[in-house]
Amino acid sequence: MKERVILHCDLNNFYASVEQVENPNLNAKYLAVAGNTDQRHGIILAKNTLAKMMGVKTGEPIWQAKQKCPELVCVLPHYELYVQYSNAVKDIYKQYTDKIESFGMDECWLDVTDCQIFGNGEQIANKLRKEVFDKLGLTISVGVSFCKVFAKLGSDMKKPDATTVISKENFKRKVWPLPIEEMLYVGKQTKTKLNKLGIFTLQQLALADCQLLQRQLGVNGKKLWQCANGLDDTPVSDVNDAGEIKSVSHGTTTVKDMTSYAEADRTIEYLSELVATRLRRYGMEGSVVHLTIRRNDLSHQSHQQVVPRTFVANEILKCAKKLLRQIWNPCTQLPLRSLTVAVAQLEKVSDAVQCSIFDQDHEKKQRLEFAIDQIRKRYGFESILLADCVDQDLLIKSTAEEDMLPFKRK
Repeated sequence: MKERVILHCDLNNFYASVEQVENPNLNAKYLAVAGNTDQRHGIILAKNTLAKMMGVKTGEPIWQAKQKCPELVCVLPHYELYVQYSNAVKDIYKQYTDKIESFGMDECWLDVTDCQIFGNGEQIANKLRKEVFDKLGLTISVGVSFCKVFAKLGSDMKKPDATTVISKENFKRKVWPLPIEEMLYVGKQTKTKLNKLGIFTLQQLALADCQLLQRQLGVNGKKLWQCANGLDDTPVSDVNDAGEIKSVSHGTTTVKDMTSYAEADRTIEYLSELVATRLRRYGMEGSVVHLTIRRNDLSHQSHQQVVPRTFVANEILKCAKKLLRQIWNPCTQLPLRSLTVAVAQLEKVSDAVQCSIFDQDHEKKQRLEFAIDQIRKRYGFESILLADCVDQDLLIKSTAEEDMLPFKRK
């Protein structure tokens, strides 16, 4: 069987780099993309290399960043512009392969196994880096490997504008010494559980008892063990399959039954955040919100409502809470055992973006969601949650759900 050749391409400092391409006067400046730049309590969404060298971090307040870097220049984000550049980069990728899987706006996996006409994996990676820079003025870091997880690790190892090859011959030397949290799918909760088992490096994870990991982490434990050993055979999606996603959903069975609207609402808030995050990962918006309840006698009921298409958590939440009150009354009906929130009737965000121009409130909410994505990408999913979710003692927060999201600390 032919060995796979997988690339992971990561646009360097994407938001800030686009701003510099559009305005070359920013090239020699300490630059950050931030919200509410007229107010000192705005948040840093992205920064360029110069600002990073001064200690500026994604997610910190502007006032704090400027204490570290008094010369920091902050600009507002231009989401529509970032979408245009992201699509233009993907058009370049499509010249080499149709097996392209987006991982957020600035990252993609490419399967180039059958693309030898363009060279080997490393040669293709270098061609892509050159072409993206020559045509768009942006740089990418590329990981080249035989599986998706190691390709992702490779793109993180050298930045900016670099190619890193992780092969079957060198992965134990290059990958195994890394801390476990550097690997995809290892989020904060999973890291804590692995640390309790004495597992701190990817080598320790790879050499651990797989059955023990399964007992402690469920199916995710086996997946992590496989990934650490280079046994990840997850395929790269075909770019033409993106529109085949019919719906996005998340459900949970709570630790104890929900007996009030307040308890159910907090669970719905958390699920709405997960659904909205995945929608943005896939670059999709939906126009139908669907809620399913399961009572403690295992009977279930569902209801749905058409909404203006959205990927905004608060808009999904508002509708789901309304649906809950239509099908459940805690005073007269049995307590709830589980809830599921889903969004269907999906369309690509790139096709829908222009429609939001005439709805400024909706556009502001969209910008906020993408700002949250940038912060979570650095600090993890739970770095920002709706206030009612933070101390939610009802939820079984599944690592299989949260750690599969695209927000890895960099």
